[in-house]
Amino acid sequence: MKFEDHGSIVLRGGRVIDPAAGRDEIADVAIVDGRIAEDASGGAFALDASGCVVCPGLMDIHVHLREPGFTHKETIETGTRAAAAGGFTYVACMPNTNPPLDHPDIVRLVMEKAERVGHCLVGPVAAITEGRCGRKVVEMAALKRAGAVAFSDDGDGVEDDEVMREAFVRAQELGAVLIQHCEDRGLAAGGVMHLGAVSRRMGLPGIDPRAEEAMIERDLQLCRETGARYHVAHVSTAKAVQLVREAKAEGLPVTTEVCTHHLALTDEACVEKDPNTKMHPPLRTEGDVAACRRGLVDGTIDCIVTDHAPHAADEKARGFLEAPPGIVGLETAVGLAAYTMIESGSADWRQVVEWLTTGPARVLGLPTPSLRVGSEAAVTVIDPDVEWTVDPERFQSKGRNTPFSGWKLKGRAVATVIGRRVCRALE
Repeated sequence: MKFEDHGSIVLRGGRVIDPAAGRDEIADVAIVDGRIAEDASGGAFALDASGCVVCPGLMDIHVHLREPGFTHKETIETGTRAAAAGGFTYVACMPNTNPPLDHPDIVRLVMEKAERVGHCLVGPVAAITEGRCGRKVVEMAALKRAGAVAFSDDGDGVEDDEVMREAFVRAQELGAVLIQHCEDRGLAAGGVMHLGAVSRRMGLPGIDPRAEEAMIERDLQLCRETGARYHVAHVSTAKAVQLVREAKAEGLPVTTEVCTHHLALTDEACVEKDPNTKMHPPLRTEGDVAACRRGLVDGTIDCIVTDHAPHAADEKARGFLEAPPGIVGLETAVGLAAYTMIESGSADWRQVVEWLTTGPARVLGLPTPSLRVGSEAAVTVIDPDVEWTVDPERFQSKGRNTPFSGWKLKGRAVATVIGRRVCRALE
């Protein structure tokens, strides 16, 4: 990777896709002093974008940067470097750190560190409950003032009905977004993969899909009663997608996301007991994957995320039963989105760009990403035709835990621009 600072930049001859502005045309994009401009000066740094998609900077609103507390897995520096390599100019980081992001000082610490060493913009997601223990709601107002962009106990669902009701009430008062990790512990019952024909064939304990769906049903009722904005993290079952679809039809302020791995793999991938196929929620059935793809296309699912969850090699080496769940995803996201949605004939690049830009921004209530003149520059350049092989040893992330090692993908981010800074990912 190569980072350069330029006062004047021009991206020449790319296919400019800007969903917010309704643009899809071959054009130059000029950046002067960190903002989109009409044109650049004669001495501008030029990048040939012919044959490439040039779009607003990609956003991933579900990322684990692991700092503070788990820097042997990832750091803010390495995680944002991985984000830039994958084409992302913004990530929202989850609060299951040590200590968790449940106090304004910790939120500020993350933001200050990201400002100093980060390679993309970072928005901290604060915890819903103190210590992420599910018992007492955090001081949401103070955390929001400190810079929290949403609230989640990600890694755990908030199970206590009254605690979650209080969280909904406070979120509604603040206009804040609640992001729920929907997994009922009782129904998950120590499972290590999806409960179904494959888990039974393998003789492994399964995670009942009702663990996800029951919590969504409970939360939708709280959303109905309070009017608070509610976001379902990493939706993975056909019924869960349908629950969100019906809630949206009812007019509830509900959104959801899907991970690239839940679009690409089924529980059959777990047959070899590769720890890199273990994740929460688990890989589901072919029918669930198809439902998630349909949910994106029909607008039920608002955006694509990675749930980038790096682990140290020795942790994943414990074997399928004992290894922690989760995989890295920032550096494979664009290729997997193209593989699952474009190569399958389900969507085109315009839609994929929307699911990775305007969709996630809308979920968090952030300014709509755009290449309009005067906007702060956050731009991604994607080569849709480049063919490449996933090689974890070349990742910028500390994590190598991916089930996609050796996969041949088509489509990859080749550069990002944030302000005056150009990152060329393939150099």
